[in-house]
Amino acid sequence: MSYSFIENQVHFWETNTPFVCFTIKAIMDIQVRTLTAEDYKDLKRSMEKAYGNEAGEVWTRENIEDIIELFPEGQLCVEVNGKVVACALSLIIDSKKTNIYKKYHQIIDDGKFTVHDDDGDILYGIEVFVHPDHRSLRLGRRLYDARKELCEEMNLKSIIAGGRIPNYHNYADKMTPRTYIEKVKRKEIYDPTLTFQLSNDFHVHKILKNYLPEDKESNEFATLLMWDNIYYEPDARASSASKQTIRLGLVQWQMRLFKNVEEFYDQVEFFVDAVSDYGADFILFPEFFNTPLMSPYNDLPERHAMERLAELTSEIVAKMQQLAVSYNVNIIAGSMPTMEYKKLYNTSYLCHRSGKLDMHKKLHITPNEFKYYGMVGGNDIEVFDTDCGRVGLLICYDVEFPEVGRIMADQGMQILFVPFMTDTQNGYMRVRICSQARAIENECYVAIAGCVGNLPRVNNMDIQYSQSAVFTPSDFAFPNNGIKAEATPNTEMVLIADVDLYALRDLHEYGTVKILKDRRKDLYQVVKE
Repeated sequence: MSYSFIENQVHFWETNTPFVCFTIKAIMDIQVRTLTAEDYKDLKRSMEKAYGNEAGEVWTRENIEDIIELFPEGQLCVEVNGKVVACALSLIIDSKKTNIYKKYHQIIDDGKFTVHDDDGDILYGIEVFVHPDHRSLRLGRRLYDARKELCEEMNLKSIIAGGRIPNYHNYADKMTPRTYIEKVKRKEIYDPTLTFQLSNDFHVHKILKNYLPEDKESNEFATLLMWDNIYYEPDARASSASKQTIRLGLVQWQMRLFKNVEEFYDQVEFFVDAVSDYGADFILFPEFFNTPLMSPYNDLPERHAMERLAELTSEIVAKMQQLAVSYNVNIIAGSMPTMEYKKLYNTSYLCHRSGKLDMHKKLHITPNEFKYYGMVGGNDIEVFDTDCGRVGLLICYDVEFPEVGRIMADQGMQILFVPFMTDTQNGYMRVRICSQARAIENECYVAIAGCVGNLPRVNNMDIQYSQSAVFTPSDFAFPNNGIKAEATPNTEMVLIADVDLYALRDLHEYGTVKILKDRRKDLYQVVKE
């Protein structure tokens, strides 16, 4: 199959029937945003589904309108394809004035929310729920992350919430609540609520009795959970509403043969799961990381084998989109071959965790890519907006052409992702040194990820050399050698690194040298045609 992207849609043509067209849109659109009164109908439907037989306890329209008017920033929801399917409600309380050990109905004052205090120091979570049909998307984690960001932005000391322990009734005749909680902490017992909260960096501050008297599953016990804001400044109020520290996860991918595409997906999901557990915002796979799937076609001429691999690309991209949404991480899906109008391209995909899809076709085709596969280069240079800044994609050889990086820098690029594949150390060093140069000259971060190991029974993919890394500009705010982090050479592993977007802003305005500002545009200029 061959395909092209038009206005965020993917069009497929059967190879032998070019006039048969199938259209696939991005699998879903997911947005975390503040709740509005107009969302009440969706919210009520989702809450009724979430609580089942206990749906009589749903918030009234008046409750929702009141709490939004009281504290609009604290009422968060997740919208999936235009429908609200998850929600988190919060208040601000003053820990000096309000007894945080009160029962739930005392905290919310039966829907009057009188304990809310704009000048308080604690974000108190009073509700989180997710429609059961969407729980596989890990929307609860998104809401918890959004609450943490709000807590930091507002410079609040901590987040506090009462948490049920709904599995306790199965153990109540065998152990105390304290013992039960300790066993959940040690993962000896699974509790659907407490296990989730602990995995999101909350700790149990106190065991509460009669917090929710009607909660029979928890035997009327609850945990008072707390998340501490390590950036809290007692005498200051927060400033920034935007995220400044971005976590990158780079996969140094071991080439290995797979029995089938499902086994390949298992390996991909293993890395996505691992990296997302570290709270990464992006995960980067290498160039042509799916070429082990070419092994069944090794008896074909190289061009035909690559065309057969291209037939799998649409399915792999859809799987990557699903993983990005499900694990709440933006995935740069390395690169894969694509066919359009009988032309073979090397294409990278940015699968946003919101469900959106962007792509970049390799601009500069290496002599071997042309010799063996007849590949052609793409024609578009663009930067993509994400929930973590503006990013660019270049594939391997592309990064060796400084003009492209400069055009992207002029478009506001903050992070450049470079999936690559090199077979020898000298080939790798070209990619590495040029990537470092791009980071310095364009005042941005550059992340590179490649494959390692050997791949028998796949022509022209025999050996690999890689040392994945994250490069920075060169100034006092960054590492002296301009290397934020680097992997062990030629070893399968994951590299995790944090990059600070505010440091780029400061560099641009106050750096020892101001490369982008000091260009002599009266003498020279890079122009995108």
